[in-house]
Amino acid sequence: MSEQPAPTPTADRKPLEPAAADAVRAYAAKTRADADRLAAVLEDIAANGLPSVEECAPWEDLRDAHLAQLVAQRPAVA
Repeated sequence: MSEQPAPTPTADRKPLEPAAADAVRAYAAKTRADADRLAAVLEDIAANGLPSVEECAPWEDLRDAHLAQLVAQRPAVA
């Protein structure tokens, strides 16, 4: 992620409503946390190598579990 400060507001920028700004900040924080978690996994792999096959879950199982979670979150359509 960029460590550069955000650009200063200019006349052609329209400020967000407080609720929208909070939602954008929350999304940015979640995205940053996800990227940090991925970076930590990659650094662990670089330092220690790949885990053994016995320690890993098949991607199909992970996919099916994630799809089931998405279905549970979404209301059924008649």
